[in-house]
Amino acid sequence: MSDFTNLSLILSALALGYLLGSIPFGVIFTRMAGLGDIRKVGSGNIGATNVLRTGRKGIAAATLLGDALKGTVAVLIARHWGNDLGAIAALGAFLGHLFPVWLGFKGGKGVATFIGCLIGLNWVAALVFAALWLGLAFTTRYSSLSALIASAVSPVVLWALGDERAAAVSVILVVLLWWKHEENIKRLLAGTEGKIGQKG
Repeated sequence: MSDFTNLSLILSALALGYLLGSIPFGVIFTRMAGLGDIRKVGSGNIGATNVLRTGRKGIAAATLLGDALKGTVAVLIARHWGNDLGAIAALGAFLGHLFPVWLGFKGGKGVATFIGCLIGLNWVAALVFAALWLGLAFTTRYSSLSALIASAVSPVVLWALGDERAAAVSVILVVLLWWKHEENIKRLLAGTEGKIGQKG
């Protein structure tokens, strides 16, 4: 396979991932439900956590599922072109969710899409993430802290499972995810971060 073909496949996987990842399910679903623009509700984030602030659990669940599946689908499609291209598509999907062209490059924080990408890359790593998140969320009641720690462990798990390309790409995803959670990290350090189920 020529270098040109390799480059074409890499760019195609990246573009596919970005286009799928940039679908703003939170915006689409809330508008379809007649709830207006989710970017004007709560934190203004387009993800499931903010959608839940509308009081519509079903719409929030649909947003969570959509944001996760777009990462999974991107990875699985790209893997048909070459196993390593799945990781490239994961990067594209994550970038698409964080920086969707349709919303002026202002997207979500990426936790659901991160999980979806992990499902496509390695379901064992996704299970470890889910177990860590659930355990930490139960003990600390901090959703953001649970996501931050679970995501940070993911590259190590992927590397231990022998998927070095996915592990390397996931490091980039983790850095971006932590960067998008900058305000959450500041609140965690200050002790002012809201807990799961906390009112107000």
